[in-house]
Amino acid sequence: MTGLSAFNQFTSELKEQEHLMPLLFIGHGSPMNGIEDNEFSERWMRMGKELPVPQAVLVVSAHWFRKGTLVTAMDFPRTIHDFGGFPQALFDVQYPAPGSAALAKETASLIHTTQVEMDHDWGLDHGTWTIVRHMYPKANIPVLQLSIDYTKDPQYHYELAKELYGLRKKGVLIIGSGNMVHNLRMVAWDKINEPGYGYDWAIEMNQTFKQLITAGDDQSLIRYDQLGTAGRLAIPTPEHYLPLLYTLGLKGKKDEVSFFNDKAVAGSLTMTSVKWG
Repeated sequence: MTGLSAFNQFTSELKEQEHLMPLLFIGHGSPMNGIEDNEFSERWMRMGKELPVPQAVLVVSAHWFRKGTLVTAMDFPRTIHDFGGFPQALFDVQYPAPGSAALAKETASLIHTTQVEMDHDWGLDHGTWTIVRHMYPKANIPVLQLSIDYTKDPQYHYELAKELYGLRKKGVLIIGSGNMVHNLRMVAWDKINEPGYGYDWAIEMNQTFKQLITAGDDQSLIRYDQLGTAGRLAIPTPEHYLPLLYTLGLKGKKDEVSFFNDKAVAGSLTMTSVKWG
């Protein structure tokens, strides 16, 4: 079935659930986490077993950072290997999860602040598949991506996310995928295999982020450019941080917050992740 009939069938099947689907921000880190069995990927695997089985997964990935707002709408999104210099085994990975044109249309219908385009060219970048293949290894749950418009300010992204709240009521797992602290220029390559190693400013900023999230101080997190020297070092460019703002916009008043994979890596990155609900 295609077109309007498929859309109607999908939306009728996605009835409001008794409980909100939990919400995740995940620090995805190195693409190698997609094929390695380490403490981070093992936690993603357990998370997939702990959560209610979702109707679909919608990911806001740091690596689809472009002008305009798009949502993947193809039947089978391709696996994108958007990196270089890694072992061939990483490039050989395919994650053949289905997409959902019907969910793409419903997602677009919920957003009123901007026009949302249906995308048939992108697919699943490593900010998505490296995580989701551990959570749902059978690749039997529809997976979509929503782009991040680089022409818009942080408050815009936070407000846009609120419009997608209804998807949580219908069993869609929404994941923001990035890293709270992400400064590749300052990576300590000699410490790359020592999880937990972080520069003082990275540890300080990671703690500040957690305190602000726990306190529900969204405005301070939106205005991250005012978080001082440590904030500027943690977020030299916005693409890995903005997925956090999407999850902040999507959280509910009654959602309990918890942290996982709360470690620095290579000095200037953190894998710290957040679950609401």
